[in-house]
Amino acid sequence: MTTTISKSKSLYERRKKLVPDALGIFNPSTAVRAKGARIWDADGRELIDFAGGIGVMNAGHCPAPVVKAVQQQAAKLMHSCFNVSLTETYLDLAEKLVELLPHGDFTKVLLTNSGAEAVENAIKIARMATGRQGILCFTGAFHGRTMMAMTLTAKTKNKTSCGPFAPEVYRLEYPYYYRYGAGLSEEKYVAGQIQRLHDFFHYHAAPSQMAAVIVELVQGEGGFTVMPPAYLQALRDICDQHGMLLIIDEVQSGFGRTGAWAAFHHYGITPDISTWAKSMGGGMPIGAVIGKAEVMDAAIAGTIGGTYPGNPVCCAAALATIRYMETIDINAKGKKVGNMVRRRFEAMKKKCPAIGNVRGLGAMLAFELVKNGDPRQPDAELANRLIAACEKKGLLIISAGTFGNCIRVLSPLVIEEKLLRKGLDILEETLLEACEQ
Repeated sequence: MTTTISKSKSLYERRKKLVPDALGIFNPSTAVRAKGARIWDADGRELIDFAGGIGVMNAGHCPAPVVKAVQQQAAKLMHSCFNVSLTETYLDLAEKLVELLPHGDFTKVLLTNSGAEAVENAIKIARMATGRQGILCFTGAFHGRTMMAMTLTAKTKNKTSCGPFAPEVYRLEYPYYYRYGAGLSEEKYVAGQIQRLHDFFHYHAAPSQMAAVIVELVQGEGGFTVMPPAYLQALRDICDQHGMLLIIDEVQSGFGRTGAWAAFHHYGITPDISTWAKSMGGGMPIGAVIGKAEVMDAAIAGTIGGTYPGNPVCCAAALATIRYMETIDINAKGKKVGNMVRRRFEAMKKKCPAIGNVRGLGAMLAFELVKNGDPRQPDAELANRLIAACEKKGLLIISAGTFGNCIRVLSPLVIEEKLLRKGLDILEETLLEACEQ
């Protein structure tokens, strides 16, 4: 009897031979084509996409205006290097970003190839603008895998044996009430964390040596923990008082994911610098550093730039993606998807004691799996079983969190209501089955 090996399995066997083992597998799936919120794998199976390419596909897979823009631009000019030959596509995209995401009265934009590269440049700019070296970051942070970004990233699994790391980087506990606030009201816990923030400058580093604070308002890889408004206001006030810069990392939280163009739009706070990527390009590799003009212009000639930033095809894709997002009102879709997912997660929590916490902002939502209802007993094993079992039933999901025990939803925001409900049904059914094992 002849056994037929699936195309997907064959691809993973080839992967084993060709690709370094360290390049992670977050979900045991394959992809050949995609549209909207659906992916078809190498065996022709249709999968509901709750991963969104790790937050890249807010506008959905292959929207027609974006595909057309890529095709047209590729036929005209694929590369020139912006430093060598200026291209209007860079300026068009920069103008649109300034329009949507102004940082004070005058704003400037540096385009990059990725979120990590945006973070690297944001730190360089902050140091040059202030003449200081110190950077404050947080536990649970993920800012990328390049060297400075890796230094800022908190999860040791992402940086084992990669040092030495960049100096003058300091870390504080991110205000994570569910895990660390036992016995306190949320208000008192946050007040205590704000006091620790003030104490930092007495115990660890003087404000006069600190260039910037970098923070995610909804931690991506950290498990979708949300920054309390009072804490962010304290950060803004401290930065203003001591001449430090506030950098907000919007790489995963931007472009409608939280129901707004920026997560910081929910807080009434304007950063000095922000970093962007992922859904900005609609699937093409592009990022950005956006900042107050006087801050951005403090960079010394030759310290920022590269070969590919502002690539014409990527700029065309990004501009078409943003215009498409405006046409379909991506922020309204983020709110709608977020409301539906949150309601279901809260209902699932009542049925499944393994869900310890539901949290997020807009459609950037997750639930945290724990043992015995204890925030200090993360259940990553259950999360991994759930991911694998859902894939077999036609649903792509991925985990998050320092301990790998959070299940996050990053579905395209254009997902049809019926398809979203079907995906949530699969997730709930599979979770209840997994909890019984």
